[in-house]
Amino acid sequence: TPPVFRPVATDVKGEKRFLSTIARRLDSLGAITRGQRQTGGQGLFRTQDNLESPYAKAALRHLYHQLYVGGIAGCSLGEFQDATGLDLCDQDGSLKEELPPVTQFLNRILALRIALQNTLFAAFDELLEARIEAAIAAGTYDVGVETLSAESFRIAERRTVYTHPATGAETRCYRVLRRDRNRALPLAEAFALARGADARLLVNAQSHRAAVQVPAASLMHDDGTVVARTRLVRPMGRETISLDDLSRSHWRKATREEFSAAWKAECARVPEFSESSFDVVTGLLLPIWDRLPAENMRVYRFETDDGERVIGRLMTPEALDCVYQGLGVGDIPPLPPAEAWDAVITRGAVLDLAGDLQVRRSLVMSAYRVELTGFSDHAVPQLKALGLTSEIISWRLRLFVPVAADRGPAILAALLERHPLLRANTRAAA
Repeated sequence: TPPVFRPVATDVKGEKRFLSTIARRLDSLGAITRGQRQTGGQGLFRTQDNLESPYAKAALRHLYHQLYVGGIAGCSLGEFQDATGLDLCDQDGSLKEELPPVTQFLNRILALRIALQNTLFAAFDELLEARIEAAIAAGTYDVGVETLSAESFRIAERRTVYTHPATGAETRCYRVLRRDRNRALPLAEAFALARGADARLLVNAQSHRAAVQVPAASLMHDDGTVVARTRLVRPMGRETISLDDLSRSHWRKATREEFSAAWKAECARVPEFSESSFDVVTGLLLPIWDRLPAENMRVYRFETDDGERVIGRLMTPEALDCVYQGLGVGDIPPLPPAEAWDAVITRGAVLDLAGDLQVRRSLVMSAYRVELTGFSDHAVPQLKALGLTSEIISWRLRLFVPVAADRGPAILAALLERHPLLRANTRAAA
């Protein structure tokens, strides 16, 4: 009989210390027995349940700093030190460099009164979730070997990029075509979500899309400010936005009839399958590991339609271009304009163009825009003729590519035709 895990917990936040120990040990067991950290827990625990991870340690140090500056509502520095016996300050009153470790913090938390436990853990959870979300968004979150599943995997292109001189072992790059079946959230499940506390049915007055608004954890920034957020569940996904952004949007409360009609219409427009592609470097990797990008360490495992099993590192298109150049691979295929646009607007890559031009993502007035830098004054009329727009910001002329989906990729394609792409750097734009 296989073992059955049934961890029991109440609303006493200090009990998470025991769940954390179970999650960490199951992850270690999976790593030892099968080479995958997530295998031992069988998906029973979330990432946030392991309170001894590097993300949790970083979040705890941030919590200590917030206590020191008085940024935790409901618990002052003196109250925390008196209740836990943990001293966070040096003799001169400054914050210590060597702060109590997470294991000691979790043990001392168990001795506190329930209200204080919940206050500290609520702040700790917000900081931990913010760290994990930021790592996922940046593509640096480490989940071990990730097994991909889809309706179809086909290898469209194979290229040998490196051959080890001593053993003859090869490093290969595969372009993989992926086909996924789209599964929209049924209307009945959407109504079930809406029965929860603080949940609402919404319809967008402009796009006529439907969404279920459900609560989401707040986000705490490094300066201690807390951003209240909510989550919008839609037929093909979910997104988390701030309450301020929601109030400025076109989402409005809807009746069950309005919501039902909009939800069904959106589900009817969802195609049965969606197709995409990705690049993976497989084979001998350790000798060239230093020549692979350090920004993304995700490792994938999947099986093709022909029964071939592949394990390797995911490569974004702009990162693959750098790998080819670093390995001296000839006949490098040019980066398609659509993929170049996605690299800039989604991942913040910097495109180096002929003529010392650069295309990068810039934060202007709290909004991301695609900017062209390195141009000369006499080239401005030609660049504006391609569709770029000019603005005077802080007494300086700046050129931007419109970010609208129906204009931006086409304008970038015209710009790349006149100024060919030299390389796409994986470093993020400032």
